[in-house]
Amino acid sequence: MERLEAKRINGKTYYYYSEWGWVDGKCRRVWQKYLGRLEDIVAAVTGANDPTSAEVFEFGLAAALWREAERQDVTAILDKACPERRQGLSTGQYFTLAAVNRGVDPVSKRGMWEWFEATALRRLLPTASRAALDSRRFWDRMGDMPEAMMRKAWAELVGGAVAREGVDLSKVCYDGTNFYTFINTFNTAPALAKRGKNKQGRGNLRQVNYALFCAGSIPLYYEVYEGNLNDVSKFPAALAHFKQFLSGLGSAGASAAPRVTLVFDKGNNSKDNFAKLDASGLDYVASLKAGEAGEVADVPAADPRFAACEGLEGVKAFQIRLQLYGKERNVVVCHNQRFFETQMKTLALDIERAVAELGEIRQNLKDRADGNIKGGRAPTAESVRKRCDEALKRQYLSDIIKVEITPGPPLALDFSVISGQLDHVASQRLGRKVLMTTHDDWDCRKTIEAYHGQYVIEHIFRGMKGEHGTWWPLYHWTDQKIHAHGLYCSIAVLLRALAHRRAAQAGVKIPFERFLDELLAIKEVVAVFPGRKKRESERQHTVLTRLNEIQGKLVKALELETCLRVNANKK
Repeated sequence: MERLEAKRINGKTYYYYSEWGWVDGKCRRVWQKYLGRLEDIVAAVTGANDPTSAEVFEFGLAAALWREAERQDVTAILDKACPERRQGLSTGQYFTLAAVNRGVDPVSKRGMWEWFEATALRRLLPTASRAALDSRRFWDRMGDMPEAMMRKAWAELVGGAVAREGVDLSKVCYDGTNFYTFINTFNTAPALAKRGKNKQGRGNLRQVNYALFCAGSIPLYYEVYEGNLNDVSKFPAALAHFKQFLSGLGSAGASAAPRVTLVFDKGNNSKDNFAKLDASGLDYVASLKAGEAGEVADVPAADPRFAACEGLEGVKAFQIRLQLYGKERNVVVCHNQRFFETQMKTLALDIERAVAELGEIRQNLKDRADGNIKGGRAPTAESVRKRCDEALKRQYLSDIIKVEITPGPPLALDFSVISGQLDHVASQRLGRKVLMTTHDDWDCRKTIEAYHGQYVIEHIFRGMKGEHGTWWPLYHWTDQKIHAHGLYCSIAVLLRALAHRRAAQAGVKIPFERFLDELLAIKEVVAVFPGRKKRESERQHTVLTRLNEIQGKLVKALELETCLRVNANKK
């Protein structure tokens, strides 16, 4: 039963809305809500107490990553690795805040305060101020942590997370990428920033390389290293460091898997690297280049040896023993129909573009020979060959399109698509993967499923560079600061992966990009009301923006209610 109650206090009447019910055989008040005096009720009904203003703050993703950092003791672990304390925020707090920023909306250190004060973190870290988040304070604290301390802190952080969250270490993927920088050519301070083959096509800029070992989407071990080292030359050192890291996980609280299978791509293949792998005792699944596997890579897709893999739609494979890299090894040749169709469409587009470019070159030569084009530098057979090579640089094009250059005069170009060669590529190259593994007891399906985990690490790298990227901007000019940047960017990747995993375990199974988008859409709205009395300060009421079904489940799964503001006008 609900009631409107009036209470006389100090000669004034106050009203409450209450509910009564039977408790232990007696009628008792179950709850009540203060409504105010009579004039307050009239003002509420007539709209006199409508809010005077409202502020909107970033909440969902920022709060989720902050909660995850609290669960993993990120700040405490970083502070322990760097015990020297200055006034203001600790080194661990600066790194944690930088990691959360990288996971939400990366900004430079100069823009950190403006970003911070527009998020719910202003309440979760109340000791922060504009002065404390000045870019110079960030750089000071980043300089407090040597590279050895960073490695120690990362190992303890990951070891604790692996043990606490029960991360499966039976399959670990390895790959590397690079990030271009805008470090000046003549700045000799950073030895890490070198020119190399940049994966974003920015070979004119200095870059840093980044190697990563991960279990599923959880990063385990990373290294930031010189930008001019290729994958093959870096692999032995990365492997040795990872083995050492893996053995140390037990001391950090995690129990290493009894049998770890390393999954890596063909860019790391060499005779020396496989010899080191064999000596390491690690099991592995590696992809092979077509030339490494010999004739077995050219087996047509229609060959009867290919058998469907149960549970893997559109995939067929066969297993064979081959003498490779000094010993007999287990090789799996697989054909993926979906992969084939994607590659075939891509190849068709590549051929169309190449034919258009070659046609333009041929027409220009004809126009010059006919006198329609005059002046300018006359093309040579060498310059035409370079332009043709550029048009045919995509995979398989130089085999499929035949080019003939007539030196002249007049200089002429002719070309044709060799249908037989196109059929050969389609039948024996597209949709094809050749894998090698130490697991002689595995069937084709197990080997293929293990290698499919490699897409996760590629997805991580795309995530570090894409719309919700964690790496850029990078405005640091010394190796120590670049290593510090690598640490908090890697922590951001870890926090996002753990939060996404936690949501999935709670039943909210959505793609990673949608997970980020849904959380980013959750805002905190603070409505400001006038005081009830003339001298009474403004009152605030905090709510979240209207949540859809997925967002409501995420708030519950990630326990974000604990990050909500306690409203000042509740009694």
